Amino acid sequence: MRERREALLFPGQGSQTAEMREAAEAHRPELVELAIAEVGADPFELADEGTAYAQPAILCASLAAWTRAGEPHAWAFAGHSLGELSALAAAGVLDAEDAVRLAVARGRLMQEAAGEVPGGMLALLGDGAEAREVAEATEVTLANDNGPTQIVVAGSGEALAAAEAEAKARGIRTIRLAVRGAFHTPAMERVVEPFRAELERTSFRAPATTVFSSIAARPFDDDPQLIRDGLAAALTNPVRWRETVDELYDAGVRSFAEAGPGKALTRMIKRNFDDVEVRLLAEAEVAHA
Repeated sequence: MRERREALLFPGQGSQTAEMREAAEAHRPELVELAIAEVGADPFELADEGTAYAQPAILCASLAAWTRAGEPHAWAFAGHSLGELSALAAAGVLDAEDAVRLAVARGRLMQEAAGEVPGGMLALLGDGAEAREVAEATEVTLANDNGPTQIVVAGSGEALAAAEAEAKARGIRTIRLAVRGAFHTPAMERVVEPFRAELERTSFRAPATTVFSSIAARPFDDDPQLIRDGLAAALTNPVRWRETVDELYDAGVRSFAEAGPGKALTRMIKRNFDDVEVRLLAEAEVAHA
């Protein structure tokens, strides 16, 4: 029989909670201090005001949840979008402090790009195949493939309105996401080179364990330069979360633990599989040395 394996999952934007600052300060206060210094304001207090604040706050909270649980190891690590930085840090590929700095730069650059090219994101909930037909019939771009019953598209306000109308006509439920940019689409192209410059200034190590890229839907390469390339490419390419989780499942993963605020990834896993275990590290018993 195939070994029963566990994967640690780290969430992206949209997973913020009101309680995450308290937890982060209790278990990774140095990361909270660094994030405040790098942002120039408290990102936890402003997390709902834009991606420049939400990204570093969520990354700090995610690593704090992992630390609180005793920094558990797993067969594989994976992160959804921003969560790739958290996963790589937890797996020892880069230092946590560098992950915070990259999250600050990533969030700031993405927010600046969103201000120059306004847009948004729309979740389509229902039959995945029909939801993709909605995307193809309108001028939106697939941004997140989260599962068989949820995809997220992105585009201009006019394109999203057209997608909403098309979805309504097909009986597909929609939810506008609380973001002001068309993330994971070519609208973020202007962010790639300045973020790549930040990546080049950051030290990366070859993974000592398996870390899945949610953009490539396969493990990151051992070459640190290829890891940088993947993180830069993530800005303009869709999150292939459904495929990533399927790859983990096919590799024998039957236990998933979410390290971070919120329960977004746990809910997706539950909707996708009925024979797996899921748990939240934020609700685990506090580990003692």
